[in-house]
Amino acid sequence: MKTLPLLALLALAACAVPQPDASTPRPVAGVDLPRYAGTWHEAARFPQRFQDSASLRCEETTATYTPRPDGKLEVLNACVNALAEGRPRREARGVAYAVEGSNNARLRVSFFGPFYGDYWVIGLDPDYRWAVVGTPDRDSLWFLSREPRMPPADFAAAQAVARREGFDLSRLQVAAR
Repeated sequence: MKTLPLLALLALAACAVPQPDASTPRPVAGVDLPRYAGTWHEAARFPQRFQDSASLRCEETTATYTPRPDGKLEVLNACVNALAEGRPRREARGVAYAVEGSNNARLRVSFFGPFYGDYWVIGLDPDYRWAVVGTPDRDSLWFLSREPRMPPADFAAAQAVARREGFDLSRLQVAAR
């Protein structure tokens, strides 16, 4: 029976929501979720095990956010597996909710039941043409664009945001388009 308290402690730790401090990237002041909703194209990313492996290389990646009646967002991530014959499309469905007090700039996203990950909007074009999303530990980073090809000036602005927030851009993989 000693495993039950341990499992309960692990479950609580998994639910802990990191708070921004001097050692973490700064989220934007706020995100208008209805404006953020819709489809975004991945312009660049840090390698991720769920997107990059011996049998998977996600290309033509999109993320579509759809508001739900309960205030959460439906998430649909899709890509083409460039390593598979016929380049089949892969999809992952999840849900996201805004962290209380973050003005919608810090989200928690889940694709696997009760397990949530951080999704912090750290850069956002005033017209919602591009966004920079990262995690507080700086292990994950995505540049998102409303267009399949991110204009060079927007890409440079996204890079500047990521650098300012302490991300090591030597790991950045630019999307093949």
